[in-house]
Amino acid sequence: MIYLDNSATTKVHPDVLEAMMPYLQEEYGNASSKHYTLAENSRNAIEDAREHVAKLIGCKHDEVVFTSGSTESNNMILKGVMDYYQYRGKQLVVSKVEHSSILETAEYLKSKGNDVVFLDVDQYGRVKIDDLEKLFTTDGNPLLVSIIWGNNETGSLNPIDSIATLCCKHNVFFHTDATQVLGKYDVRNVADGLGFLSCSAHKLHGPKGIGACIVKKDHQGIKTRMTPLIHGGGQEFDYRSGTLSTHNIVGFGKAAEIALHEINETRQILEQLELQLRMRLNEYFSEILSFNSDDSNKIPGVINVRFKDVDNEFLVKELGDRVALSSGSACSSTKPSHVLRGMGLNLEQIRSSIRISLSRFNTTEEINEFCRMLAGY
Repeated sequence: MIYLDNSATTKVHPDVLEAMMPYLQEEYGNASSKHYTLAENSRNAIEDAREHVAKLIGCKHDEVVFTSGSTESNNMILKGVMDYYQYRGKQLVVSKVEHSSILETAEYLKSKGNDVVFLDVDQYGRVKIDDLEKLFTTDGNPLLVSIIWGNNETGSLNPIDSIATLCCKHNVFFHTDATQVLGKYDVRNVADGLGFLSCSAHKLHGPKGIGACIVKKDHQGIKTRMTPLIHGGGQEFDYRSGTLSTHNIVGFGKAAEIALHEINETRQILEQLELQLRMRLNEYFSEILSFNSDDSNKIPGVINVRFKDVDNEFLVKELGDRVALSSGSACSSTKPSHVLRGMGLNLEQIRSSIRISLSRFNTTEEINEFCRMLAGY
């Protein structure tokens, strides 16, 4: 199997699995229990992992709230901030090409009486700063802006630094879904301007079922709070109750540690692999090939391509026993891509597009073999 669907999930790094195993076997204590050694060992392991995630993102360790993944984090932030600060306003701003966990949550909040603005994007799926700036007025500003950092279908990077600066200028809460960029792009210099951030371990060679919500202690001079999504025993700073999944958290921490140590090397590998892939695709399919992804200002290793008169679902199924590909986001696989639609593609173009997403574990030999398979299709 040639695995080219790393935007959906990545393989677990061997060192991550090794770090997790003791907490599935002998170190099985509940970190919320008190006084005995097994509980203290779990608690210490969780705090070590929290520190590694904080270092990767560039925040304080007590601003890291562990969740089940980015979908929960996105729900938690949008619902929690809009509820807790409803006295300050009811307007939420998102783009039309956000992950489905943002868009569906936004629709839910709209049904509850909130004012939701869905921003248009350019031909590569990026928001336009001018469109966002028009929403800031002397009569009132949005309560919360939520814009994806790197798009999960095209790899396009939004101008997060500029958006953060704009939101800070107008005292508006800003959240970004950084799921796809973490481990491939150094987010630390920008993180200071963010109030909230979402991420998942399984996109950077960690385990599934664990992620984080970054909640800055102080955002634009305001002590940040939000209504919890899950109430109960008060774990995770009272934001997310429930017994902590120690082995998964340890795995996330190890994946974050590796990602930070290898971030420049990973980026170089992905850039080289993507260049090789683009060259081979152009070599084999120049007459029927179009790129939906930009060739710059993007996540390395994520491209979206279109083959004229080729049915993407049929192609993915035909190659499914040999190659892992995707026709779009794994979280909305039953519908035509809303991302490509938001970028201006028609239904025929969307249905002939596929996403190819690489990891540092892919090889040039795999890319060459994949392109030969496509040529024989």
